[in-house]
Amino acid sequence: MKTETAGFTLIEVLTAMMILAISLVTILQLFSGGLKSARLSDEYTRAIFHAKEKMAEILLADRLSETERTGEFEDGYRWSFRLVSLEPADEEFSEDGRPAATQSPVHLFHITVTVFWDTGNRERHFEISTVHIADKIETEDET
Repeated sequence: MKTETAGFTLIEVLTAMMILAISLVTILQLFSGGLKSARLSDEYTRAIFHAKEKMAEILLADRLSETERTGEFEDGYRWSFRLVSLEPADEEFSEDGRPAATQSPVHLFHITVTVFWDTGNRERHFEISTVHIADKIETEDET
């Protein structure tokens, strides 16, 4: 007597279910990681945009002086910038040992813009900096 079996055994079904469950968990973790990476990339892109915007605003100013300021954008990002004057050495000396009377017609500023934002329980930041050449502003003391 020959018995024909049609279908799967219980062991085959359980094995297939285990493989399917492990595969689904792995795929969902990869999908979740991709979403987190996309969100982080979007946050940094916004921070870069805000930093460039603030830097352009500073570079377009008519007069620059040493200063440090902070503020906030409408979308929750915060900014701070610092302008530092890069003065040459107090006195430079010529070859014969006498002070050289060189006065630069321009002024150098080191500009640093930092953008901050909160993500979850962490604070992140992005920073850009440049050196800007500006016309020297004559004051009454120098004339």
